Amino acid sequence: MSLSGTGEPTDGLTPPALFPAPALFPAPGPDRVAPAPRRAAPPPPADPDDSARQLPFFAADAADPSLADLAGLLAGPGEVVRMGGTARLSVVVDAAWRVHVLVAELASRGVAATWEATADGRHAVRTSYARTLKPLAVAWLRGAAKRPPAGFHLNGRRLRLWLAAAGVAEPPGFLLRLGAADEECWEPVGGALAAVGLSGALLGPGDGGPAYRIAGRRRLARLAELVGDPPPAAPAEAWPGPA
Repeated sequence: MSLSGTGEPTDGLTPPALFPAPALFPAPGPDRVAPAPRRAAPPPPADPDDSARQLPFFAADAADPSLADLAGLLAGPGEVVRMGGTARLSVVVDAAWRVHVLVAELASRGVAATWEATADGRHAVRTSYARTLKPLAVAWLRGAAKRPPAGFHLNGRRLRLWLAAAGVAEPPGFLLRLGAADEECWEPVGGALAAVGLSGALLGPGDGGPAYRIAGRRRLARLAELVGDPPPAAPAEAWPGPA
């Protein structure tokens, strides 16, 4: 069963039920004028005593979507593979609403995606093989192994994708799940979280992970600030809100 990047089923079947598909924003075509880029507001002066107030220009709505944002999926459990001069991104998610959100997010970046149910009741979301995804694969792959590139960083748009794919509310905090086979990614990804004010506790596989637990009023408020409002398909309890 597949779902196209336009949000319409490619075989006449419906996408996973429970939540309506959100509005999609197709990439500009020959008859479509691209919207003017939004200008991010300048950052306020740094406050060395309050890291949670720093870097608001990293928030999800600070710039238009780009293919570079897909690194947020790879920070979590997403995978990328190469084939010739192309690459494909995939991620397995545990809820139908995540399929709707990810397909819409990918479509807004001009990337077609399909999905199919897995044997364990989850959903595998995959992009088409595309030349535009090759730079992402080149940056993240060392042979067949996934590694964050030098200088990897997180921002609101990347965190939004990671949260949509693998963020789990675990009161009083949030878990950001990692790839089970990506142990060499965990530490640098944790460093990237800390750099945007989201220092988290790393949970190993025996403790309900692998995942980073984001906890504390200030950090949760920072997470909500960075990822922005919940997507239309996301349950309210599945998305961080303002403190």
